[in-house]
Amino acid sequence: MKIIPAIDIIDGKCVRLSKGDYSTKKIYSEDPVETAKEFESYGIQFLHLVDLDGARSKHIVNQKVLENIARETSLHIDFGGGLKTGTDIETAFNSGAKQITLGSIAVQDPGFCIEMIKKYGSENIILGADCENRKIKTSGWEEESNLDIIDFLLDYKEKGIIQTICTDISKDGMLEGPSTDLYKEILEKTSIKLTASGGISCIEDVYRMKEIGCSGTIIGKAIYEGKITLQQLQDFIENA
Repeated sequence: MKIIPAIDIIDGKCVRLSKGDYSTKKIYSEDPVETAKEFESYGIQFLHLVDLDGARSKHIVNQKVLENIARETSLHIDFGGGLKTGTDIETAFNSGAKQITLGSIAVQDPGFCIEMIKKYGSENIILGADCENRKIKTSGWEEESNLDIIDFLLDYKEKGIIQTICTDISKDGMLEGPSTDLYKEILEKTSIKLTASGGISCIEDVYRMKEIGCSGTIIGKAIYEGKITLQQLQDFIENA
């Protein structure tokens, strides 16, 4: 299972939110590149980089942060937030992203997403499936759709998606544990490669996500608040 620390960017800084609420912003680092370098120094190979300014602005904003991290580290970066056009997606890949995550646009313009899957390959496009009370939310989690998470994933599986990042928004940034039952249901009903995101609070949660069959786990606030140490994650990677 991949260990994937998260770096969320607002104004070029590394921040975390609670339940996606921008008013809860807490700055953890003025220098995301140094944060990424520290992750890499502990044997971490993957990074989930989210342009929160982009998610709100509905176009890529923080590509320079992406460029700098890609230039200064060897991390495999998946990038998301505000990717609404072919130009934005091309910019993300050209700036160093190895994969991109399509979230809101997957709800708003499925035809465009199918086109991107065909152009870049299903191994390079991740479906962002962010939900609250099982309903998919979009636009920086500020707009709710009527799409059920399972129906949404099954529909995109037919369209060629093979991997998803699922965030239960009610858990995100709360350090109360992940939505294990929801993730089990997704794995059982869709067979899509699932990266769990949201609520990871301790190293035992990480082992639990591996146990149920997740292909990756995104960890954010638990690292920044010291609930999980980078040494613990290095030990997990080495033991795995």
